[in-house]
Amino acid sequence: MNKAVPSIRTTVRRHLKALHRNLRGAQMIAGAFSSTDHPLLAHIIPIRRCNLACEYCNEYDDFSRPVPTEMMYARVDKLAALGTSVITISGGEPLLHPELDQIISRIRKRGIIAGLITNGYLLVADRIERLNRAGLEWLQISIDNVTPDEVSKKSLKVLDKKLELLAEYADFHVNINSVVGGGVRNPQDALTIGKRALGLGFSSTIGIIHDGSGQLQPLNQEERQIYREMKSMEKSSFTRINGFQDYIADGRPNQWRCRAGARYLYICEDGLVHYCSQQRGYPGIPLEKYTTDDIRREYLTEKGCAPNCTVSCVHQVSVFDSWRAPQFPAPAVIAPATGKLLQIEQR
Repeated sequence: MNKAVPSIRTTVRRHLKALHRNLRGAQMIAGAFSSTDHPLLAHIIPIRRCNLACEYCNEYDDFSRPVPTEMMYARVDKLAALGTSVITISGGEPLLHPELDQIISRIRKRGIIAGLITNGYLLVADRIERLNRAGLEWLQISIDNVTPDEVSKKSLKVLDKKLELLAEYADFHVNINSVVGGGVRNPQDALTIGKRALGLGFSSTIGIIHDGSGQLQPLNQEERQIYREMKSMEKSSFTRINGFQDYIADGRPNQWRCRAGARYLYICEDGLVHYCSQQRGYPGIPLEKYTTDDIRREYLTEKGCAPNCTVSCVHQVSVFDSWRAPQFPAPAVIAPATGKLLQIEQR
């Protein structure tokens, strides 16, 4: 495997954008400590459809149409009005949305950090340059194995050329997430993927695949060893706030204050606010009707699913408030019917 070499212009542009991104990140952190009445991170779904069908995934279908762009604009504007710091676009496969670049541009115009989670299959040089022009600030691809199998087609063998294109053309930060657990056949693949990512100049993280409800599945001895080797390779940054995974690796519950519904919002394709991708149905309120009062209520609401949760983005944003504002059990309220995933039974 060769290392793709970006041009001098791309390298300089990358460094300047990284500096700007880090300054904005520092401002976000300062704002997080000074006020608890705004979301730090929101995930929005512009399309539920995906071009893959990974066995462990419950976040896609093979038929949904793209959410109309004007509707996505309205959701971005509402999140901006709530004071959201970062918006990550995911799916499904967000690159299937025909006007994704315009949505990214809208996020940036509202002064919000713009991120994208993709399986990478649709990336070509021109598509990467369009993401540059749209103002994308970071992108993540999760690669599950070296060779595709029945569990996942997100393999290094298939995606390596895409990674080389990103190394050559992307102005934005790229993180490659490898995984253990959840039926991944060869845990050693995570090390191969992580080393390849670092060799291309990307950051690398390790994730533990959850079960079908986003809950803890303890790792076996080999998986734990791989997990710890990968952790030692990770560079220090906010997105690497993942000490909670040490508990998951050992099959131990975490005692923490989940701020989903407040500091973190998951906005499904129907425009409803959910705790996260694995707890769709709670609180189930339309985003356009979501208020600061809702944020304050959910900020103080204890989530019964929290001890065994593996959803890293919620853990990361909740760190800012781990030291303050004790939570209380949620009232026994039936969530609105969504026809989607409804959970939260664990305690």
